[in-house]
Amino acid sequence: MDWGSGIVRLVGAAAAAGVLTAAIALPAVGGAGAMFVNTAEELNLKAMTLKEPPLAEKTTLLDAKGDEIGQFYEEYREVVTLDEISEVMKTAIIAIEDFRFYEHGAIDIEGTLRALAKNLTSGGIAQGGSSITQQYVKQVLLNSAVTDEEKAKALEASYARKLNELRYAMGVEEKYTKDEILEKYLNIAYFGASANGVEAAAKRFFGVSAKDLDLVQAATLAGAVQDPNRTDPNLGRQQRTRLLERRNVVLNRMHELGKITDEELEKAKAKKLGYKGTPLPGGCGASPYPYYCMYVRAEILNNPVFGKTKKERTQLLNRGGLTIKTTLDPKMQRAAERAIKKWVHASDNPVASEALVEPGTGEIKAMAASRTYGRSKKRNEMSYNVVADAAHGGGVGFQAGSTFKTFTLLAGLKEGMKVNDGFSVGAGYRASGYSTFKNCKGENIGDPSHTVTNDEGSGGFKTLQTGTWGSVNTFFMKLEEEVGLCDTIKTAKSLGIKRSDGLPLQEYSTFTLGINEMDPVTVANAYAAIGARGKYCEPMVVTEITDRDGKVKKYEPKCKQVMDPEVADAAANILEGVFTKGTMRGVGGIGRPAAGKTGTTDAQATAWFAGFTPDLAGAVSIGDPRGSQKYKLNNVTIGGRYYGSVFGASIPGPIWRDTMLAALKGTKATDFHPLDTARFGGCGSSCAPVQRDREEPNELRDIDSDNDVSIGTGQD
Repeated sequence: MDWGSGIVRLVGAAAAAGVLTAAIALPAVGGAGAMFVNTAEELNLKAMTLKEPPLAEKTTLLDAKGDEIGQFYEEYREVVTLDEISEVMKTAIIAIEDFRFYEHGAIDIEGTLRALAKNLTSGGIAQGGSSITQQYVKQVLLNSAVTDEEKAKALEASYARKLNELRYAMGVEEKYTKDEILEKYLNIAYFGASANGVEAAAKRFFGVSAKDLDLVQAATLAGAVQDPNRTDPNLGRQQRTRLLERRNVVLNRMHELGKITDEELEKAKAKKLGYKGTPLPGGCGASPYPYYCMYVRAEILNNPVFGKTKKERTQLLNRGGLTIKTTLDPKMQRAAERAIKKWVHASDNPVASEALVEPGTGEIKAMAASRTYGRSKKRNEMSYNVVADAAHGGGVGFQAGSTFKTFTLLAGLKEGMKVNDGFSVGAGYRASGYSTFKNCKGENIGDPSHTVTNDEGSGGFKTLQTGTWGSVNTFFMKLEEEVGLCDTIKTAKSLGIKRSDGLPLQEYSTFTLGINEMDPVTVANAYAAIGARGKYCEPMVVTEITDRDGKVKKYEPKCKQVMDPEVADAAANILEGVFTKGTMRGVGGIGRPAAGKTGTTDAQATAWFAGFTPDLAGAVSIGDPRGSQKYKLNNVTIGGRYYGSVFGASIPGPIWRDTMLAALKGTKATDFHPLDTARFGGCGSSCAPVQRDREEPNELRDIDSDNDVSIGTGQD
């Protein structure tokens, strides 16, 4: 059969009427080129419209200043315009794949026949048989496929698929100019080494942008598109050898077409492959702020505000080509990182972590930890987000210790207590009966058999002020008894308190002593609400998202007033004294109004400090991720310093202080609102005994600087 004249007649008929009535001669797919198909049936080769879903593009993460801090993608691709691609790259890809690209229509019969003859005589595939337009169509169909079955259909070796490609190619040629088709093809083509599109390939293969590709580099990439898996240089020496051979085939073809000189050919072929294997930029492991990056990723995937279903949100993040601006403040992030590094080494078994949150917005400004992110046990790395809860890539968290006493303090103030109201307490506290404490279900959970003690046995009459400054366990157990366990729990919940592992809060009588496992983000955000005068804001990391088309969507803080501002002011007034008269007096303040609370759990299993100014709040935790109850913070060396026991003021407090000094440097200090003395000043129904009035000033003698040890049930 005269298959050549058959194809010519096919083209003539198609060109004349758009409908084919001719003998078709095409090489059998998958064969040696010796088998042909002949049919006299009428085949409709009218142009068909190709559905072209947006290409999967990388999503870029920016800090609050607009600098890139991370990338997410399903396919590593950066879409560029044709003028952002070097001329030699365009020349190389056209030379090897479709040298008559600018001369033919959707179907290049002359090019197909020449390629077929060349391939048959060479015993392999030297030139592409499909036009660039047809290849673009094939890539679109493949990229549009979702299921394995759809992908197999897009690649099946059948004439039906080939004919559909031709129909779609005719539609593409009618819709776009040649330059537009070439641009689309170079952006969709896969080059190997996980690089999709010429820009990603240029960076991955050679560490340059597509506009800076030279002759050798362009010929290499042009050679890679034919069979990118077989010539993937990232897979090994054999694949690199094949790629080098393909590069030289491209160079020879460019020379044959007169695109390069003899000298350029020889000089280019003498060069080595030059593959650099630039690390893929995506994923939080490559981010300078991996823990923050993990939090953002989890927030996008889990929050319905970014899409109705998780599948939709995942596709948006990994394929949408978004630019996400976040709340991360690089100055504050550096402050947290440096402060942690000063006090805790990455090689230490205990890990310190810190979160900074802005009062009044809930914006997370920084997330830092003493260990680097990764999976290397040798380098003591950690692969989960120790700064956040499990929903944001974190773990089970650490018991928060006496930082929870603040919620009982708030409950007391809400119920009308004044700053000098208090109780006489002893060195130990024991519930008088099972009904002394009731959880929020109304169940009796008091434990008359268990005694809560203070670290050094201090007792006497304690007020809301002195009991807080000294972090006296027995005082807070009595205070929780008076205000009610459920009211304390409800107060904590109103400030966003929830367990790090996502399980319900443990509602035991020792709730006030911090038996629940927490994460720094949650604790910092709760304290930020006090700094914002009782306005709670949901933790926030995304401020705006720009889609691939440049459309910008802004996100505002989600806040609500959860307590009277005067109640929050009174709590801040009391917590300020922690720095001057309480457990942090040995550490000192930060030269501006600040309030906070230390926290240490039973037998120094974990230690915390949470504090705030009107401008910034932060929480620091330290514990051993191998198991805080088994590996307590006693007789340990951390940051090169030996500690007999680690308390909230030993390491977390100094980290918080150093962080705040640097993070707020240059920021004008804001004062707390003054105490409403008419409402909270002095004492009311729980004043000190008359005989104690004259001794009141000496009350501070028995405040224990490290008296914030929680003892109770339900600990980890």
